[in-house]
Amino acid sequence: MTLDRARQLLKVQADFGGFYNANSAKLILSEVSKEHGQAAVDGLIRDLGLEAIFGFTPGTRFEGGLALGRNM
Repeated sequence: MTLDRARQLLKVQADFGGFYNANSAKLILSEVSKEHGQAAVDGLIRDLGLEAIFGFTPGTRFEGGLALGRNM
């Protein structure tokens, strides 16, 4: 998945907000992490304001739809 496509998909999820959309966003961020790394995930979280919408923070690892905490 390209970063542009991930950004488009995440924007849709963020516009709706809510629990189920947060789960979808986690899956998208998991794919981004696999293909582009943690820096790309952190950038999308900041750029799209996912901190305020879903409570995701930069540094959080996403694997298989799970938010596993911050990388130290």
